[in-house]
Amino acid sequence: MTSAHLLAAGPVKLRAHSLHGFRERHVHQVIGCSNQQRNSTLRWGRKPASKVQAISEEVVGSVAGNGTQNGNGTVSTTVPIEQSTLSVHAGESGGRCKVSDSLTTPICCTSTYYFQDTAELIAYQEGRYGSYEYGRYGNPTTRVVEEKLRELEGAEDCLISSSGMNSATTMLLALVPAGGHIITTTDCYRRTRQFIQTVLPKMGVTATVLDPSDMGALEQALEEHDNTSVYFSESPTNPYLRCVDVPTIARLCHAKDTPICIDGTFATPINQRAIDLGADLVLHSGTKYLAGHNDVLCGALCGRSDLVAQVRAMHNVLGGTIDPHAAYLMLRGMKTLGLRVEHQNKTALEIAKRLEAHPKIDRVHYPGLPSHPDHAIAKEQMKGFGGVVSFEVKGDLWTTAKFVDSVRIPYIAPSLGGVETLIEQPTVISYWDQGPEKRAAYGIKDNLIRYSCGIEDIENLWDDIAQALEKI
Repeated sequence: MTSAHLLAAGPVKLRAHSLHGFRERHVHQVIGCSNQQRNSTLRWGRKPASKVQAISEEVVGSVAGNGTQNGNGTVSTTVPIEQSTLSVHAGESGGRCKVSDSLTTPICCTSTYYFQDTAELIAYQEGRYGSYEYGRYGNPTTRVVEEKLRELEGAEDCLISSSGMNSATTMLLALVPAGGHIITTTDCYRRTRQFIQTVLPKMGVTATVLDPSDMGALEQALEEHDNTSVYFSESPTNPYLRCVDVPTIARLCHAKDTPICIDGTFATPINQRAIDLGADLVLHSGTKYLAGHNDVLCGALCGRSDLVAQVRAMHNVLGGTIDPHAAYLMLRGMKTLGLRVEHQNKTALEIAKRLEAHPKIDRVHYPGLPSHPDHAIAKEQMKGFGGVVSFEVKGDLWTTAKFVDSVRIPYIAPSLGGVETLIEQPTVISYWDQGPEKRAAYGIKDNLIRYSCGIEDIENLWDDIAQALEKI
């Protein structure tokens, strides 16, 4: 049978393997005209001459019988269609293919979406027709990532954005009104602190900064500031890996109708689901563990649908949209999230134990160690303790720098959570411009190291650390 006969034969049954033996598929005919006729037809103000229906796993009627075929099959034009016009519209104006059988999620590269007619557009505006309107408001590839992370976190909704900082700043701008108040914790990412202390005050927003474990101070702050709009903390925090008591914080904050947002970047939903513990929102720098390959910037916010809707509305205005290629890389990375995090958990815990026993190390900060101030909380809330170990070398700034320069496997770089092990001296890489006094005020010590375990062999990593310590 030739392809021409096949197209004329109507629905064709194909066989495909499935988990339950075989299933029938139907490839529908191309209706109405030859390729030559098709190329002479465009959809400007009229129905296309032919339509290619997508592969479907449903048993459907013949195309000729469902009312989609043009009466004549062709639409004549009085002006010949030139090559420049065909180069824009040929092969697409009659309807794009809808891929349903691709094993991987396609990357949908479009900045805008079209509607067949005004009635369809009005139906979309009124919520009766499901589609997209403009790339800043949504994308099919991005939506798949949002749905995957929503399920991982046990959330009602999820919003993906261009970076973790974009997710954080958009959330705060959306939920905290002018003259509002925020409660946050001392140990946190520098740029988050910078936004809270230097940008939000321009809107009259004030902040209470607490020790992560001080529940008495939290209760007092909630009493003194009845305009508190959100409690926001990392858990574990950066760089000392402090863990906040989410259930207790939820009880105190919810009594005052204050929503809680937990930055779970260091934990990931593999190790901790803060929503199950009482949080209203969970934020991620997806650049880190979720994407996991140090090759993409992305952020995410999951949680209550009403709160995510407020943030999404602000996001649509500010425009921190993730590129669909970046969304795909995030999706690709998340498929191996469990495997990577499990390995990184084991590696970090073992390295933390060995560092704590080493004579050239002053202190190790890792929630999996009994010596950590929040070890009991971490054990209660987390399935694993994460892949980052912070520790203090016995020595000054330059002794510590010598250790950093002596390791051979890790890259000296900011960020964390990827497949490559990274090392940094926060004094140098994040706070060098602050000076000793400000660094001391933030609790950043010159001899502090942050070590983010990748997926390399643990014995190779430890041998490398040991030889570097021998050089100081």
